[in-house]
Amino acid sequence: MRMPLTIGIVLWLLAGCNAPNRQPETTYRELTEQLEVGDLLFRRGTGFVGQVVTSLDREGNFSHVGLVVRSEEGWQVIHAVPHEPEFKGDIDRVKSEEVARFLGRYPHADFGLYRPQIEKQQRERIARNAVRLSRMQVPFDHDYDLSDTTRLYCTELVEYLFGLEGITLSEGRRTEISFPSLSGSYIFPSDLTQSNLLKPIY
Repeated sequence: MRMPLTIGIVLWLLAGCNAPNRQPETTYRELTEQLEVGDLLFRRGTGFVGQVVTSLDREGNFSHVGLVVRSEEGWQVIHAVPHEPEFKGDIDRVKSEEVARFLGRYPHADFGLYRPQIEKQQRERIARNAVRLSRMQVPFDHDYDLSDTTRLYCTELVEYLFGLEGITLSEGRRTEISFPSLSGSYIFPSDLTQSNLLKPIY
């Protein structure tokens, strides 16, 4: 689907990507002490796109989200994101990266750690499915189409993963966008953070 540039920018809202930077070490250490498998890590982009996201979102706190997993390399965040290739020819896709790199794209910007109030076994299964989708390199959903799960954008990925456990994390909330050439329902970060199943941790 091709869209005018202005509409593409608005729909890029759920990506939240800027040039990599380093998150302050003290903040990173404090955060990692709190992490558990299956947590959701939200970040707020400080660039133009991040400002578009937060201005359109009903809460306006975050612009992107990923799911925390534990690997042999340490804590990782699995998220669906465009325009962050790992190598030449890489596609926009579901990917896994270190927590420090995930947050370090926006040094000193707001972020939030939320914990699903569900059974530990469920969180572990959700994490395993997230790893599976990352290894499958599921493409990023540039159409932002919630009816098609063969491609996923960031909040759609989280909603889908919890849905595999029979959980509707958004509790049905959607953000409506209406433009002359675009209208529809989308899952914004605040549609997730408002969930009664999520507890703010950090």
